[in-house]
Amino acid sequence: MPDLASTTPLVSPDRVQQHIGDPGVRIVEVDFDRAAYEQGHIPGALAWDWGTQLSDGVRRDLASREALSELLSDSGVGPATHVVLYGEDNWYAAWAFWQLGLYGVDKVSLIDGGRRYWLEHALPLSTDVPDHPRTTIELPQPDFSTRAFLRDVEARLDESGFTPVDVRLPLEFNGEATSPPGYPDIAQRAGHIPGAVSVPWEGALNEDGRFKSADELRAHYAAKGVTGDQDIVTYCGVGVRSSHSWFVLHELLGFGSVRNYDGSWAEWGSVTGVPIENPSAG
Repeated sequence: MPDLASTTPLVSPDRVQQHIGDPGVRIVEVDFDRAAYEQGHIPGALAWDWGTQLSDGVRRDLASREALSELLSDSGVGPATHVVLYGEDNWYAAWAFWQLGLYGVDKVSLIDGGRRYWLEHALPLSTDVPDHPRTTIELPQPDFSTRAFLRDVEARLDESGFTPVDVRLPLEFNGEATSPPGYPDIAQRAGHIPGAVSVPWEGALNEDGRFKSADELRAHYAAKGVTGDQDIVTYCGVGVRSSHSWFVLHELLGFGSVRNYDGSWAEWGSVTGVPIENPSAG
């Protein structure tokens, strides 16, 4: 059986099926809550809740190093375990991939197509919740080299080669709404970061939910003026959709300088005094 430890960050559903029950692999479904997971999930998969387990419960921030270490230990993840992530649209799975990388966890992959592809192709499902032996894992202090912060972004807006990539819907980018339809408003103001390029996240996918080829992705971003020689910051509403685009640019295309701004529009659109471009306001 192929060793997942030597794989690319993206694995096919077929290859995942070969590793169901592999003691060296932990399959994890990541979403905003566990409702979809409880209806049926990949056999042997655990569930991680983005809102309660990957985020701080008090302030708006990542889960702490201690909390994430505890989650991994409870999930039976040790230093040699390969973590395979997926979710409804792979938004939250991509966030988990990015967040684990911040804390030095590098044996991680994303399932191409996520939950949508798995269901549409009638691949095996289970409602059983696995119980793995607890491990001991202590994560190192985080390396935030792939994380962007508001003041750093604001300070670099006029720099040549600095490219904020807005992955939200065009109506959000154009200032017609602060959130996608059906979602509550997440910011006090609408619009986008000055100089940002609009490249909605779903443009990276084929109709079946799997990623386009590297050549197609490179051409897709180049058509928007986004290339590998730039210092790129992805953002969206709360940093989740933008982690998906970060994964494309950083992991699939190998662009050298790509950071995810998890403060995103929820922060930028509510902070006093930061500049905003809003095409709909004029």
